[in-house]
Amino acid sequence: MRGGGQALKKHMAAVLGAGCLWGTMGFFSRSFSAIGIGSGGTIFLRCAVAALLFLLTILLKDPAQLRVKPRDFWCFFGSGICSLLFFTYCYFTAISLMSLSAAAILLYTAPAIVVLLSALLFHERMTLRKLSALLLAVVGCALVSGLGSGTVITVRGLLYGLGAGAGYALYSIFARFALDRGYSSGTVNFYSCLLAAVGSALLWGVKTPLAVALASGGHLAFSLCAGVVTCYLPYLLYTYGLSGLETGRASILASVEPVVATLLGVLIYREKLTLLSAGGILCVLAAVLLLNARERKKAPL
Repeated sequence: MRGGGQALKKHMAAVLGAGCLWGTMGFFSRSFSAIGIGSGGTIFLRCAVAALLFLLTILLKDPAQLRVKPRDFWCFFGSGICSLLFFTYCYFTAISLMSLSAAAILLYTAPAIVVLLSALLFHERMTLRKLSALLLAVVGCALVSGLGSGTVITVRGLLYGLGAGAGYALYSIFARFALDRGYSSGTVNFYSCLLAAVGSALLWGVKTPLAVALASGGHLAFSLCAGVVTCYLPYLLYTYGLSGLETGRASILASVEPVVATLLGVLIYREKLTLLSAGGILCVLAAVLLLNARERKKAPL
């Protein structure tokens, strides 16, 4: 286990905070769609804003953090292109094909992938408590996505949702590789967001999203808010938390995201909260509490 005492609690709180902020992505994605900005444009705006803010943060704190060894570039390409760009496109597309709760829960198949890869790549222990938390998360995924309730999820929607989960899992893996090579969380965040923004610009262009974002003060403010709330702050918090927690535990702790997304879907879009969905939320929360209980028990007084 990395860290201890008050520092450990801060790392855990940071990851939970990141998960809550990521839970608002569905709201911002649908709002962007309503003003004529598609998934690619949404990715560009939020990542470009976040990259600029991370750059300013680094310049004010320690410009040396911008230095990256060429042999380590693959870490940032992985976290920026293979993860951030790929998973957000899949997730935003999934949101357009199903409810926020179903899309968010499918995204959170990621912790299972992270735990398995972390055991293989970083030799993190596969404890009974961690496996139990994973089982609860998987059950939560099945319940909230509507398994057995008659909810229709198309094959296309399912594939995009699972693709989002796989891509999201890769961020924790590639970011861990970069952190273990001595790079700061600021360096990881800046280059991840920069590469994702550049990748989205090359794939989908920037003319439409920039034109819409600059069309009015309200649109510009909303675009800046989306970058801060769904990208800059959560990645700032999550990567900090990842520096002090096992990769698998951090990923599972962040699974509060689908709970927030589900509640927003109910409150804002009047999506139906069934008993099965409520049970799924409780399973995800139970998984988080199970891991928190273990961390508190191990932490020194």
